[in-house]
Amino acid sequence: MNTTLTDQDLLQRVELALDTIRPYLEADGGNVRILEITKENVVKLELLGACGSCPMSAMTLKAGVEESIKKAVPEITGVEAVNVNS
Repeated sequence: MNTTLTDQDLLQRVELALDTIRPYLEADGGNVRILEITKENVVKLELLGACGSCPMSAMTLKAGVEESIKKAVPEITGVEAVNVNS
């Protein structure tokens, strides 16, 4: 992951936001992993397990994951999954 020490607080807050929705993802056999938080405060995620191949993953990403992250960490400008075919 490409983060600096000054980004550790931001990373931790994003992880905490993800922890609030992980039980729902895991219930369907999936999960997410942070790959990077860019200089523009875009979170890049990898969808894991069932999330990586689910036809609804693009909707889950926008309606669930991005919403949760932006609500908890307002300085995040966007969320992208590197392995979603939307």
